[in-house]
Amino acid sequence: LDEEAIRLKRKLDRLGPVNAQAITELEELEKRDAFYREQERDLTQSQKALEDIIRRINRRSRQIFLETFNTIRAEFRSIFRKLFGGGRGDIRLLDEDNVLESGVEIVAQPPEKGAKSIDMLSGGEKVMTTTALLFAIFTAKPCPFCLLDEIDAALDEANIQRFLDLLEGFLSRTQFIIVTHNKRTIAEADVIHGITMPKAGRSRRVSVKFEDGEVRTKDRTTPVFALETPDVPV
Repeated sequence: LDEEAIRLKRKLDRLGPVNAQAITELEELEKRDAFYREQERDLTQSQKALEDIIRRINRRSRQIFLETFNTIRAEFRSIFRKLFGGGRGDIRLLDEDNVLESGVEIVAQPPEKGAKSIDMLSGGEKVMTTTALLFAIFTAKPCPFCLLDEIDAALDEANIQRFLDLLEGFLSRTQFIIVTHNKRTIAEADVIHGITMPKAGRSRRVSVKFEDGEVRTKDRTTPVFALETPDVPV
C-alpha cells in the first residue's frame, strides 16, 4: 500500500498544480469551437452557392456569346460579299472549347484571291473587311449613333460606292457622323460641317444643310452628317 501511495503521489506531482478553472475554460473553448464550426459551414455553403452562380453565369454567357457570335458571323459573310462584290469572309474562334476566353480570327478571301488572314491584306482590303465586321456587329446590336473617322480614306471609287450603298441600309436606325475627305461621301450627306480658311492663318467654320436631302437621299428618316477639312466648296 505504501508503494502504491508513493506511485500515485509521484503521478500527481507530475501532473502539476490543478487548475480550478479548467471546467469553465473547457466550456468556453467548446462554445468557440461550435461558433467556428458554424462559420465554416456557412462559408462552405456560400462557396458552393457562388460556384453554382458562376457556373450558371458562364453557361448563360456562353450561350449569349455563341448566339451573338453566330449572328455576327452570318452577317459578316453576307456584308463581306456585298462590299467586295464576291469572295468569302469569315470569323472563327481560336479555342472553341473555351469560347469566353478564346481569341477571334478574321479570315478574308477577296474575289479571285486565296483565303487570307486580315494581316495579309492590302490597306483598302483591310478597311473593307473591318467595315464589314463593324456593320455586322451593328446588325446584331444596333447603335443609335456612330462616328466614323476617315473610314473611306483608303478606298477607290468603286469601293466608295459599295460603302455608301451599305451605309444606306443602316440610316433608318443609326445616325452617322463621318469625318472624310472624299467628295462622293460628302455628296451623300444631309448636313456638312467644315472649316474653311478665307485668309491665311484665319479659320472659319462653315455649315451647309441640304433642304432637299430627303428627296435626294431616297426618303431617309435619319440624317447623315459629314465633316470636311479646309477648302470646302460652299
